[in-house]
Formats: sequence, C-alpha cells, structure tokens
Amino acid sequence: MRPAFYALAPGGWRDYVTLLHPPYTLWHLSYVALAAGLAPRLSADRLGWTLAAFALAMGVGAHALDEASGRPLQTRIPVPVLWALAGASLAGAAAIGVAASIWWTPWLLVFVAFGVFIVPAYNLELAGGLFHNAFWFAAAWGAFPALTAYFAAAETIRPEAVLAAVYAALLSYAQRVLSTPVRTVRRRVCAVSGEIEYVDGSREPVTEWALMGAPEAALQILCAAAVSLAVAVLAMRW
Repeated sequence: MRPAFYALAPGGWRDYVTLLHPPYTLWHLSYVALAAGLAPRLSADRLGWTLAAFALAMGVGAHALDEASGRPLQTRIPVPVLWALAGASLAGAAAIGVAASIWWTPWLLVFVAFGVFIVPAYNLELAGGLFHNAFWFAAAWGAFPALTAYFAAAETIRPEAVLAAVYAALLSYAQRVLSTPVRTVRRRVCAVSGEIEYVDGSREPVTEWALMGAPEAALQILCAAAVSLAVAVLAMRW
C-alpha cells in the first residue's frame, strides 16, 4: 500500500514530487492566499513573495526534515540530499523574510524567527516532541501562515486576520484528526481482520479501506474546498 494517496511509485524524480506532499502543500498555501486576499490592499508582489517563502519552508524544508528523520513516505532520496534540501529551502525562506522586513516592515522579523524555529522543532520532534502535537500543527501550519500573510500585506493585524487564523487553525486541526488514522493504516498496519454486524443481521468484512476510506475522502474534499475558497477570494479582489 502506498504511504499516501498522492505518493507516486518510488524512484527518481517521482520521489521528489511525493516529497512535496502536493495536495497538503497547496492546502496550507491556500491560507496564505486567503489571508492576503482579506487585507485592505492586495499586492501581487507581496503575495508572491510570501507564497514563495512558505512554499520553501513548508513544502520543501519541513517535508525534507520529516522524510530524513523517519522515511514516512518511503522515498529513496539519500539522507544527505534531504538535509541539503531542508537547509537550502529554509535558508531561502528566511532570506525572503529578512529582505521583506527591510523593504516593508521590520516587524516581519518576528514571523521569520518563529518560522525558522518551528519547522525543525515540529518535524524533528525537538524537546522530546513538545512541539509535535495537534495544537502546534494547527498553530504552525494553519494560524501562522494566515497571520503572516495578512501582516505582510497590511503591516498590521486586524480582526479579520485573527478570524482567518482561527479558520486556518481549526481546518488544520481537522486535517490532523482525519489524517492520523489514515497514516496509521497506510504506514503501520500489515493486516486487518474482523467484520461489522448490522442490526438487520447482515455482515461486512473489515478491511483497510473500510478503516481509512471515509477520512481520506474527507481530506481530499477539504483540500479542494480550502484551495477553492482562497482562489475565490483572490478572484473577487482582482
């Protein structure tokens, strides 16, 4: 069984596509686009650089660290390459953030510092896994991109930014709740047995798909919904 529904057959360039977790990366980048679209002034330049920074930090850096520390996606990318990808992408994201703080507002350095800290803290389970839990996933992969994108666009935090961050955090929390049993079945379970007996006497065998089919379908639908909402907001502004 594939380690994720979007995982390609292992080997070569396919490993690098799988490493990016394309649906989930787009999902979390949608928070950036949505929050920027809620700002009083929508700047394509600022949105583009913010998306680039989060694509590097979350899409490449975080996932490379995760794969280097436990091979959850079962790719064949050498560990030194994974570490190099993580270091280069995080450095690139930080450089964008520092440059933006010079061009736009120095307060962006607060967001840059948090991002540089939370990516390795979460994905490498530093401090005994203190930052590797549902709360920090919702905060770092949901609320943080939304707040950062809004602040980069507006140079302030207004009520709509907080509400967008709450939306992103709650949706990210739902993502983790749904994805945890799916990951368990796909990556750790080797056999499933048993059956479901209904009140009318009918029986249905318990299979891997019976355990993970509904939550995985919900994840795919939520991903499409989040991206669609962000696109709709940007389309309305432009």
